[in-house]
Amino acid sequence: MLSAWLLPEHIADVLPTQARRIEELRRGLLDRARGYGFELVMPPLLEHLESLLSGTGRELDLRTFKLVDQLSGRTLGLRADTTAQAARIDAHLLNREGITRLCYCGPVLHTRPAGLAATREPLQFGAEIFGHAGLEADLEAAELALDCLQLAGVTQPVIDLADARVLRGVLAGVPLEAARLQDVAQALSEKDAPAVAALTRGAPDEARRALQALLRLYGGDEVLEVARRELPARPLVRQALDQLQWLATHLRLAYPRLRTGFDLSDMSGYAYYSGPRFAVYGAGSSDALARGGRYDEVGAVFGRNRPAVGFSLDLKTLAELSGATPVATAIRAPWGEDTELRAAVRRLREAGETVLAVLPGHEPESSAFDCDRELVAVDGRWVLRSIDSAATPTP
Repeated sequence: MLSAWLLPEHIADVLPTQARRIEELRRGLLDRARGYGFELVMPPLLEHLESLLSGTGRELDLRTFKLVDQLSGRTLGLRADTTAQAARIDAHLLNREGITRLCYCGPVLHTRPAGLAATREPLQFGAEIFGHAGLEADLEAAELALDCLQLAGVTQPVIDLADARVLRGVLAGVPLEAARLQDVAQALSEKDAPAVAALTRGAPDEARRALQALLRLYGGDEVLEVARRELPARPLVRQALDQLQWLATHLRLAYPRLRTGFDLSDMSGYAYYSGPRFAVYGAGSSDALARGGRYDEVGAVFGRNRPAVGFSLDLKTLAELSGATPVATAIRAPWGEDTELRAAVRRLREAGETVLAVLPGHEPESSAFDCDRELVAVDGRWVLRSIDSAATPTP
């Protein structure tokens, strides 16, 4: 029989020190997003399944927990991503004509972990820009993502750029059913040359050569030059390459220490990305810390097909990478019914101090606080003093 305190695999409690770090990061990231003009929304964790999965593709469907609503009998889903919810809010609840910037921060649930050490309950922070089709919005989303990682202490960031339109341009006119196309995109992302060849057997030679070339097109600026030579000279492909170059140039101007690269075969999220996409890595991180890009079709199912671009990241992962949180200072105070003592404690707390009351029979037990001062009675008055030093009157 399993112990009652055991949690499901890849689900864990967040203990005080880590929870404090996560909360500090959450506040900092939301403040940073507000500095860009983003408004906070709080979508529900639970929605009708068709709303959660609208336009997101098979990958998100497999990651979504499903259950039956006892009130309506309809199938509900526990969100695995918040992007579609933000699109629904933009399309149906706000319904603005101009640009809308929305941000959010809340838990999402995954049926399977993304990696061996990954959680199935990430704390997702994200930001979305609706209503602007130009590259200026793509650049703003990438810059906010980089600012958020910088705030979290991520060093030596590396951004990889890609574009879903490259594959669409290469396969223009090639008859491939949706499931086969998704398999091709996955094989490209995994750099699986035999699978790509097998999946496209019977396709025109030009397309097959271009797909094999894509598998080699990752690295620095030289990738774009090689792509212009080896990929079909189609408007959609050229537009994608030109826009990737524009984004990389402007990101380098804003972040001189940023390393930029291109991976033209990375088709992660191909089902809903409609343009440039990016993944940001940090020193020592093998997995992307933030992912985002343009997904103009995300709101179509809600009746308002607006341009959209954004990104998301997991606060739990960031907190683990950001190192230990400094121990906060606090004031130790005895518990008592004395009116002046209780008033002194209230004044200190109202002034923003942390006051740990020593409850009868116990000493404070916390690794999160360092009691460097204490309240003591001196000549009938409650005064504040440093531990092992002279007393000073309380404010």
